[in-house]
Amino acid sequence: MHTMWKGSISFGLVNIPVKMYAATEEKNVKFRYLHSKCQTPIQTVRTCPQCQQEVPWGEVVKGFEYADGKFVVMDDEEMAALLPDANKAIEILDFVDLNQIDPIYFQKTYYLGSQDQNNKAYALLREALKESNKIGVAQITIRSKRSLAVIRVYQNCLVMETVHYPDEVRDVSMVPGVPDAMELPEKELQMARQLIENLTTDFKPEQYHDEYRQAMQNAIEQKITGQEVVEAPARRPEKVIDLMEALRASLEATSNKVKETPTEPSKKKMTKKKTDAPSKKPTKKIQKNQEA
Repeated sequence: MHTMWKGSISFGLVNIPVKMYAATEEKNVKFRYLHSKCQTPIQTVRTCPQCQQEVPWGEVVKGFEYADGKFVVMDDEEMAALLPDANKAIEILDFVDLNQIDPIYFQKTYYLGSQDQNNKAYALLREALKESNKIGVAQITIRSKRSLAVIRVYQNCLVMETVHYPDEVRDVSMVPGVPDAMELPEKELQMARQLIENLTTDFKPEQYHDEYRQAMQNAIEQKITGQEVVEAPARRPEKVIDLMEALRASLEATSNKVKETPTEPSKKKMTKKKTDAPSKKPTKKIQKNQEA
């Protein structure tokens, strides 16, 4: 597994060095967007509609839109200075019963492995949580975000569940169409209870499958077997610009724009001027062209 974070679990004076790993992974069938005319994968480009140009990451800043079209810009240094602490620790604040936390609060699960396989403190915390049937409520900073979390035991491993803060869970009163409390016929209620009882069983996660994802994978495999595939055209080779050729071309392009300004016009040119343009008006025109 790839180590996502390295730090420690701390509670009281106990400090347990741990490594964090993602406990779950998405199993969706991933598609890429192609141009229907040539089957070439489409690229996502960051552009500025005002400047009409592509924007490199070095010119991207974070802005909070407090009103329509009005922003407050915060740089990385300012945001880092607001973090409560810089130490990498999962700080356990309290221990509570697991059944006191509704599942709506749970967000994402991470495995916590010990940095030392023979770490006694890790084993002691694991066994104490098992016997007491408690979980630890903690706080942790991950990727510049302060998160609430709980520490519990899954099988033989400590796991951390990130938890939503209370103000991140919407009030159920915002949900439309929820019936108010009402009187229900006892006979119908008894039938509903009996139906639930008939369908009650032990939870065995291995018996549940994503039928849609499996059907999608089968359909893709059938298309591959039947040669129903498209191939993106080969990328055009990037034009390699030779430095000497570029300099030579630049010199030729600029030399045509340079106007010669002779300091002493030859007698031949002067004679031509007098012959072709004896009047004063054409002479001024020639001088004007020379100055240009």
